[in-house]
Amino acid sequence: MKILIVEARFYQDIADELVKGAVQVLEKAGVEYDRISVPGAFEVPAAIRFAADGDDHYDGYVALGCVIRGETSHYDYVCEESARGLQNLAVNDRLAIGYGILTVENREQAWARCSVDKHNKGAAVTEAALRMIELKKQYGVS
Repeated sequence: MKILIVEARFYQDIADELVKGAVQVLEKAGVEYDRISVPGAFEVPAAIRFAADGDDHYDGYVALGCVIRGETSHYDYVCEESARGLQNLAVNDRLAIGYGILTVENREQAWARCSVDKHNKGAAVTEAALRMIELKKQYGVS
């Protein structure tokens, strides 16, 4: 099994913590992984599509990042479009994706969701991706 972690680096410190959680789960499960970065959450779905269309084979994907509300409507567009893009890939293209793009009001909320000492969403969504890969295999979906 091989997973691709796609991490949005706009909030680098938060991304690092999310990745730590994801990597812990993958290493514990003995799963091989690659890791790529993109500038922000908006670019994550396209990066996954590029990888899925590429020569490397991945059984699943882990999408990580963080969007923190600001003073403009930009937050809403980035949250909605990144979620929609990932859901389209999961449903229409039948990709196993762990959705780990935090959508929060402030940095404190982000840290509460990415702390390795507490509940790390990077770990949780990686477990979700692994489960979705199992379901694809169970139902013979390629």
